[in-house]
Amino acid sequence: MRQRHFVNVFKLLTVAMAGVLLLAGCQGGSKPAVSAEKKRELANALYNQELFSQAIAEYQEYLRFYPVDEKEQANISYQIGNIYFERLKDYENALAYFIRAKTLDPQASFQAQLGKKVVECLERLHRSADARQVIAQTSALDESQKPQSRPGEVIAKIGQREITTGDLAFQINQLPEYLRGQFQSGERKKQFLQQYIAQELLYDSAKRKGLENDPEVVEGLFQAQKALMTEKLLEQEIEQEANIDKYSNADVELFYRANKERYAEKDDKGHVQRIKPFAEVAQQAGQDFVQQKKQEAYQRIIERLMQAEQVVIYEAKIK
Repeated sequence: MRQRHFVNVFKLLTVAMAGVLLLAGCQGGSKPAVSAEKKRELANALYNQELFSQAIAEYQEYLRFYPVDEKEQANISYQIGNIYFERLKDYENALAYFIRAKTLDPQASFQAQLGKKVVECLERLHRSADARQVIAQTSALDESQKPQSRPGEVIAKIGQREITTGDLAFQINQLPEYLRGQFQSGERKKQFLQQYIAQELLYDSAKRKGLENDPEVVEGLFQAQKALMTEKLLEQEIEQEANIDKYSNADVELFYRANKERYAEKDDKGHVQRIKPFAEVAQQAGQDFVQQKKQEAYQRIIERLMQAEQVVIYEAKIK
């Protein structure tokens, strides 16, 4: 058992601090070898490195093995709930920890914000009836409510809500990779932060006006959800169908030979001047090869689905 625990500890060594503290924790008896303050620091360090699941694990160990009063348990439970909600988009676990926090310390300063988070979890879990019941029983959506601050240095405030360096880094990392590089300088980060704050202000204003129930918004959310679900399904199906890993560099070179003209230098009239050798265009050829395999996989998937669902298109009636 001790050896297995030692192995599990080293799986968390993505941050040097984590390794040192966890190893020390394995050497003690029933009393934790790491102080409660260090345990919390470790959890925060993991969070700031965007190791959200590992941060949750540290918070959970803190609750399990340290003498923590109910008020502190509620605090940590609320923090875990926020990580599940905002970072991992795991609304079931977020809801469970929010309810735990609510039960452990009904008088906590974050109770108003917590009520709003419970409603948002229920809405995302498509439990609208339960969400309406919570709204009816509490003042959870009062405009004075503000989310709890996150680990990191505070760089802005919206009323009482704090925005930290961790928040900013997380939001930038949600951008497509080709856009992230545009927000590395201090000035560009400042511009991004201003845009983010503007978006939050507009969203809060729209919520206060009840626009989440507007028919166009409801339909737009449905269409967006459908598009995201379709995209996710295709991503999974194409990855399985195309099975790119089974191809080698030789397959890419064979593709290049069959499409040499695509990689030729041409004059203004389109006449081939030079065929670029494979070594010169290997990367581009590889990307084109993968794209072709994905397109072929997409066609096979659609054809299979159409056959399974017995799709019939009456082309003669389309005018």
